[in-house]
Amino acid sequence: MLRTIRLFSLFLALLVGGVWAYAWVTRAPGEGLAEAFAGRLGMLFGGQQAPIPSAGGIQLPQGTSLGGPFSLTDQTGRAVTERDFAGGWMLIYFGYTYCPDVCPTELGTMAAAVDALGPAGEAVVPVFISVDPGRDTPAHLADYVSRFHPRMQALTGTPEQVADVARRYRVYYAKVQRPEMTDYLMDHTSFIYLVGPDSKVRTLFRPDMTPEAIAAAVAAQIGARTARPGSAG
Repeated sequence: MLRTIRLFSLFLALLVGGVWAYAWVTRAPGEGLAEAFAGRLGMLFGGQQAPIPSAGGIQLPQGTSLGGPFSLTDQTGRAVTERDFAGGWMLIYFGYTYCPDVCPTELGTMAAAVDALGPAGEAVVPVFISVDPGRDTPAHLADYVSRFHPRMQALTGTPEQVADVARRYRVYYAKVQRPEMTDYLMDHTSFIYLVGPDSKVRTLFRPDMTPEAIAAAVAAQIGARTARPGSAG
């Protein structure tokens, strides 16, 4: 019995090592090794060809579906759902206005990516969804997003509504209250999501990506050309 377990362990180690090596050799430009490894595992056990990642983005594994219906409130106080954005594209970021560093950086990156798309950027709506509904009122959100892009939409809602949309996008967030702090922070997922006309996520972008790389990946998805340097509005 012990010999069987050892042989199985050896086989599993060799299999994983082989898939890892294959992922290293066959990964696409801009595809991370971990992403390539996950994709090749999907090919091995799912029997389907893994989709080619968009340049620089994180391709969702086969069978994974993110996004979908939501019911929230925008920065004007108006109730909105995914149907208000149907037929267009969205770049969505989940965060909160009291975020000291990551959120403003990523929102700035997202806004710059939309501008880098040039005229094609008109088809893409930058959206900020708050994971801190207790403090992020519509009026506060309106002032906040106006600093990043004139077309940026800000959404909030009840704690239950925010929890529901976060679940659909598999966004992690949690309140952090440290003893030395008088207020709290929010730990949260920090990806930018590209959402298609069907309200489903097409790809994700890491926090360290440049606006130009994001714009190129979005353009590839929507079949557009990015703006030349200096031509964005």
